[in-house]
Amino acid sequence: MQKCIGLIILGLILLKPLVSGAEDTVLINQVLVEDNQRIEDDAILRGTRAKAGDVYNEALLSEDLQAIYNMGWFDDVRVEVEKTDDGNTIIFIVKEKPTIREINFLGNVTIDDEELTENVDITSGSILNIFKIRRNIKMIESLYKDKNYHNVTVSYKLDPLEDSQANLEFEIEEGEKVRIKTITFDGNSDYDSEELKDRMETDEKGFFSWLTSSGELNREELQQDIYRLSAFYQNNGYAEARIGEPEIEYKDEWIYIFIKIKEGPRFKMGLVDLEGEFIIPKEELITHVMVGAEDYFNRDIIRQDVLALTDMYADRGYAHADIYPEVGTDPENLTVNITFHLTKNDPVYFERINISGNTKTRDKVIRRELRIYEQELYSSQRLKRSVADLHRLDYFEDVKVKPMRGSAEDQMVLDIEVVEKSTGTFTFGGGYSAVDKLYVMASVTERNFLGRGQILELAVQTGGTSRQYSLGFTEPWMFDIPLSAGIDAYKMERDYDDYDRDSFGGALRVGYPLFDFTRGYVKYAYDVSEVTNVLAVYEELGYIPEQKNVESSIAFSMVYDSRNRQFNPSEGSRHSLTLKYAGLGGNVGYTKATAETGWYFPLFWGTVGFLHGEGGYIWENSNKYLPDYERFYLGGINSVRGFDWREVGPTIKNNNIEFDIGGTEFVQFNAEFLFPIIKESGLVGLFFYDAGNAWADEGESVSGLRDSYGFGIRWFSPMGPLRLERGYIIDPQPDEGTGRWEFSMGGSF
Repeated sequence: MQKCIGLIILGLILLKPLVSGAEDTVLINQVLVEDNQRIEDDAILRGTRAKAGDVYNEALLSEDLQAIYNMGWFDDVRVEVEKTDDGNTIIFIVKEKPTIREINFLGNVTIDDEELTENVDITSGSILNIFKIRRNIKMIESLYKDKNYHNVTVSYKLDPLEDSQANLEFEIEEGEKVRIKTITFDGNSDYDSEELKDRMETDEKGFFSWLTSSGELNREELQQDIYRLSAFYQNNGYAEARIGEPEIEYKDEWIYIFIKIKEGPRFKMGLVDLEGEFIIPKEELITHVMVGAEDYFNRDIIRQDVLALTDMYADRGYAHADIYPEVGTDPENLTVNITFHLTKNDPVYFERINISGNTKTRDKVIRRELRIYEQELYSSQRLKRSVADLHRLDYFEDVKVKPMRGSAEDQMVLDIEVVEKSTGTFTFGGGYSAVDKLYVMASVTERNFLGRGQILELAVQTGGTSRQYSLGFTEPWMFDIPLSAGIDAYKMERDYDDYDRDSFGGALRVGYPLFDFTRGYVKYAYDVSEVTNVLAVYEELGYIPEQKNVESSIAFSMVYDSRNRQFNPSEGSRHSLTLKYAGLGGNVGYTKATAETGWYFPLFWGTVGFLHGEGGYIWENSNKYLPDYERFYLGGINSVRGFDWREVGPTIKNNNIEFDIGGTEFVQFNAEFLFPIIKESGLVGLFFYDAGNAWADEGESVSGLRDSYGFGIRWFSPMGPLRLERGYIIDPQPDEGTGRWEFSMGGSF
């Protein structure tokens, strides 16, 4: 018994410290946040570990204090502990950072507020963060330095507001733009510095830098200049030439550029050979390699030869052909030997051709323009021509071609993605021209009617001297073959200087491709014209009797057209030959032959040259009548500018008064130099020279060609091409004047 009592007493003694510790444990009664105005309590306490009901722990409380501060929302965070009988109350007392209400820029002239706002990552409503502000100062300075304002300084100012808000102002001192003072070369001996500078787009500050922007540094352009200099040397025989990275030094308000050059010796061309797999005999294949004809090593010609050989192989189905040149220099003889290594690899077939992006244009309208077909051998040339023909349709803003590997190594899937553009136009407007004086016009044209590629046109124009109404429809692929067919109907009233003509009629036409870029056309036309109010002298001389003229004619034409686009072309040509026979019925009968040629060729800086020539001959058929309005007249904005409309040609005299009569033959030449003014808007300027004349067996004709020169502007507006041109007559005749302004809206040559 005594033993049991002793054990109980010993147990109580051992339990006493534990019971005493339990009585000293303190719990957390609640966790509070004070002085926060915008940020909710839950958002602040979400990252803390101290919770109501947990055991109070000062070490964890210190960690929670640091966690709240690390949120970045507060300038100061304190913690207080209130002890109560129920436990400790934890209170986090915070001082919120202000938020930014407005962001303003002061002192900026070169870069506007909108661009600065787009390039900083601070926004209204964000928490004020000094480190973020400093980072944005660096971003603004970098933006200015990219524009060569390297002396820019940026600071900031805070304008405190109520409710813990502030306005942020970036104060900018732009300084002067830093320009290039000198470009210095080291190591060049065969070419002087001035010649090398001429090869660069980057240049030193000039006298007219305020106008030309000379001396401005563009690092990307400078890097391109290094490539240009390297190409210049290596295209002139310096196969081992090396151009160092430019060293750029900023000093005060100037930039100094230093470029090291290692020219090396100049190498002549040595032996040129081909090795590998040939698709045609080696002797014939090597004739397509041009570098052998060069006196000195030329890197660009080698690159062109590689492309030419690659295209030859790809055009025969070897789309994955490997062609690379092995260049070996002979330092003793200063020659370069080149061996082109040719590997055909397996021929490739078009497994499938996918077309996408066409929501209006039907698939078959696109596919019928393609020169490539599924399950046929790959051909790079026919693929390029297919893309060009799709562009020539003028239905699409863009045509993207993406070749992909097919189900096997020798199969290719071709994705053709088109971006359609509007092909229907409705125009209504008015204007003035030398021919029609004041006029109003309206037209509706759809070049891709119902997505079938058909053309529907309806036009009305009425002016001081003419009224015209026309309707036309063209089906470019009759019976799903490239046979075009069309129908036209019109009614026209025109007041000439010497008579009035009211006519109506129509035409049926068909066309078919004959050769590459060449189509043949046959057109049957029927016209009924009523000629009235004829000037008495013309009636007396029998040139233009007052009568009804019925003309039934057929015309054969052949047209070659390789222009890269229909409107405002920059390259290509258009030529035509036409023979028209009138006299299948009615009282009008004549035979007319005309020929026309026009050439467009790109020049420099986006400019285009244009040469145009035209000529014709007409004769009256037996027992038929050749009306005046079918003879040839020159003068006006579409022939020899500077002269009045129908002013150039033969004349007759009656009582010492000259009257114009049309010619039975004519020639016309035009030369133009076109340059872009606002390229995106289609506004171009031009200088021109015109020459031409018309002659007839009867009457009097000025011998030789009448010529003129001048200038003008053209705008390819939504209403059609607008032209304003001023011509000056060279060697004017009495009573002709020296030239004239002319305006028109419509097509040109």
